Amino acid sequence: MLGSIRCALARNSILKPQSTFGRFYVHQRCGLASLVYVETKGSGFDEGALNAISAARKLSGPVSAVVAGSEADVAAKAVSKIEGLSKVIVAKDGIYDHALPETNAGLLKALQEKENITHIFAPHSAAGKNVLPRLAALLDSQQISDIVAIESEDTFVRPVYAGNAIATVKTSDPIKVITVRTTAFPAAGSSDSAAAPTEAAPAIDAAPLSKWIKEDVVKNDRPDLSSAKRVVSGGRAVKSAEGFNAIYELADKLGAAVGASRAAVDAGYCDN
Repeated sequence: MLGSIRCALARNSILKPQSTFGRFYVHQRCGLASLVYVETKGSGFDEGALNAISAARKLSGPVSAVVAGSEADVAAKAVSKIEGLSKVIVAKDGIYDHALPETNAGLLKALQEKENITHIFAPHSAAGKNVLPRLAALLDSQQISDIVAIESEDTFVRPVYAGNAIATVKTSDPIKVITVRTTAFPAAGSSDSAAAPTEAAPAIDAAPLSKWIKEDVVKNDRPDLSSAKRVVSGGRAVKSAEGFNAIYELADKLGAAVGASRAAVDAGYCDN
């Protein structure tokens, strides 16, 4: 009881020791609430969200997930089974398809205001890197990108200089906007017993400023590069596009993703 009273008074600060009560500290702000942006892919969802949810669960407070798109209600059934979620917010509308930042960032901003969200997470994927920077601008917060560890509610670890150094960063922004390196956090588990409740997202005035035309995707059975456990990469040493085929063959044997150096891509040995 004493702890909850003190925590309510402290909010954003650490309590000083008091002679009446002895040594007593509050290390975390009360009222933390996290929201994880889950990218939908038709009736499914990007599994990088599992790692982002694991990262969000390292903070105290409830963790909610938002699923948006024309088939969000179907995807939400699977998302609701992820362990550790307090609820799943469903925005079933085609304007959220393809992770267009203008509409999705507006939705996340509306949810932040409605739910008093303090931390917003997404995988450091193409969708996360597309939507969250616009959200951060709308919230006047500086995004913290590609984190690999969480030290506290306002302190995070992330690689810099192409991974050659590791920085520990502390933010004073009241709302934290964060992308997560998926390979740095374990995937959250799923079970039928988890069954988080679902609720409809609030309607927002979202007039798209861009139009989705198409995408050309090379389909294969290799894992996604951003979340793969094994990666086979090639550079200029393969000397040609034909030589790069050896990289593809080895990756297929190992069940690995394929990477390439910038020089190999620029030389036309493989696609970006």
